Amino acid sequence: MTIEDLVKKEQLSDSELQTLLEAREQGKVDFTLIDVREPFEYEMTHIVPTDMLLPTTQFQQWFPNIQDLKDKNIIIYCRTGNRSYQVQQFLKQQGFQTVGNLQYGIVDYSGEVAQGTFEK
Repeated sequence: MTIEDLVKKEQLSDSELQTLLEAREQGKVDFTLIDVREPFEYEMTHIVPTDMLLPTTQFQQWFPNIQDLKDKNIIIYCRTGNRSYQVQQFLKQQGFQTVGNLQYGIVDYSGEVAQGTFEK
């Protein structure tokens, strides 16, 4: 499977996301990594490098601001993959083209994580 195929996959494993993050660092692929958990969860631990923190409880506030990502590659994650799966399905219904979900969430992620508040 090529990197281009992998970034378009709907359900990603831990190792597939790690591969994509490495490829993005090398300039081989572009995508936006979004955490849909709450800020306190992000502070406890988050995937490095998360690009956006868009909590599901604040969905109505942030949804209008991501319309420019409709034709871009997006990968979302939450704690166990459930919330991010629901957000993924909604985004696809709204015309977002390529939305991947970290299937089992950050609890199954063995790559680089950090603690601290979101700063972008």
